[in-house]
Amino acid sequence: MKIGFFTDTYFPQVSGVATSIKTLKQELEKHGHEVYIFTTTDPNADKLEKDVIRMPSVPFISFKDRRVVVRGMWYAYLVAKELELDLIHTHTEFGAGILGKMVAKKLKIPLIHTYHTMYEDYLHYIGKGKVIRQSHVKYLSRLFANHTTGVVCPSERVIDTLRSYGVVAPLRVIPTGIDIEKFKRSDITQEDINKLRESLGLQENHLMILSLSRISYEKNIQALVNGFPQVISAYPNARLVIVGKGPYVEELEELISELQLEEFVQFTGEVNNNDVALYYKAADYFVSASTSETQGLTYTEAMAAGTPCVVEGNAYLNRLFDHPSLGKTFETDEDFAPALIDYISSEVPRDSKVLEAKLYDISSTHFGEAMIEFYQDMVVYHEEEMRRKEEEDSIERIKIKLNSFKR
Repeated sequence: MKIGFFTDTYFPQVSGVATSIKTLKQELEKHGHEVYIFTTTDPNADKLEKDVIRMPSVPFISFKDRRVVVRGMWYAYLVAKELELDLIHTHTEFGAGILGKMVAKKLKIPLIHTYHTMYEDYLHYIGKGKVIRQSHVKYLSRLFANHTTGVVCPSERVIDTLRSYGVVAPLRVIPTGIDIEKFKRSDITQEDINKLRESLGLQENHLMILSLSRISYEKNIQALVNGFPQVISAYPNARLVIVGKGPYVEELEELISELQLEEFVQFTGEVNNNDVALYYKAADYFVSASTSETQGLTYTEAMAAGTPCVVEGNAYLNRLFDHPSLGKTFETDEDFAPALIDYISSEVPRDSKVLEAKLYDISSTHFGEAMIEFYQDMVVYHEEEMRRKEEEDSIERIKIKLNSFKR
């Protein structure tokens, strides 16, 4: 099968969506499929990229590190036609996603879409939430999704949200898988871990509590900081290490100062992608209070590294962390500190058998297999829909002719 991915974000831009696309491309190619990326121009991209078609783009409003396609529909159509694509998979509802939808319609091939982002959680970035409102998100999401063959949802939360918007297109939960070996990293030694902890000023008896994400308001790192005085009261040797960069660093630094936590909380900034697994392995616990994730790849990355997690739960995460050796979920921001304290004190032993069974569920291998099955189902569904539409059109033409005879 020849598949075209249409996306507004791809490497060298770094994002969860770009990583998801690259992972899926690799898995599909392992099964003999051909995958072509239709994406934005990028001044930092290599000039010679295999299977990547770049279209004119500009930086997106309020997200200067993201770009959006502004033209290139005819060019994209000609390339897609020349490649003889069998299916198009869009990964954005904007620029490249709209182009992908038009190209799929013109080629009369199935259009699959992944709903990656819960836009309601990001409205404050555009005109402080006064330009685009929740009702606009609901309308635009429904309009886009209902004109696709089928929609991939990374979690149950996304399905529930789209159903509440009035989406009637076929929906299927397919969590994004990760490259397990990238985070298991048997090459990382205890000496490597000790060196990293020393570089962070951590002593041997310190509990390293890790937060790793984009540092933005919706990631809710402030809830972790607010709850940390409670954690310190129970465990004075606890230290919160915040990895990442983003627009909310200054506000968090002010909060840390107000709570007099400078000795207990530190920022590392963004770390090299190859070092992420080392940070997970060096940590005693991974924590998050984010409620904006459609899924949250950092949770599965931490799990693959063997680091227990204490995270704010939802339907997906409650099922993901279904064994105490993997971690624990909590319900509200206020529950973070008590949940972490309780989990530390419980000293739950790690269970390698439970972890190994879970690793397949979150693996890129399982992700690719599930996506191929959905593609195959949607190809059949698309053919049936095309046949049904042709029959309806045929009946309508017959009715028109019969009515003309009556006159």
